[in-house]
Amino acid sequence: MTCSTAREAQLLAQGWRRRFMANQPRLGEAVAMYRRMGLQVRLEPVDPAACQPESGCASCLRRPEVAAQFKVIFTRKPASPAPDGDAAGL
Repeated sequence: MTCSTAREAQLLAQGWRRRFMANQPRLGEAVAMYRRMGLQVRLEPVDPAACQPESGCASCLRRPEVAAQFKVIFTRKPASPAPDGDAAGL
């Protein structure tokens, strides 16, 4: 299923990588795993209007109470720390 939005395009341009959509308990497990891998994690709400089924049915996501349970997981590598100007010459 694809749930691409203009917001997703902005995040991709900022270096975020879309992983997948999940609800609990898989959501919490995936967030913990990505953080252990040293990645930044961002959760975005699912936009039911943007969801287009590639196969199967997306009608459950049209119900707000169901869609609210799911989040789209994005990750990216942390920004490199800026070099310390005082230690540059050492």
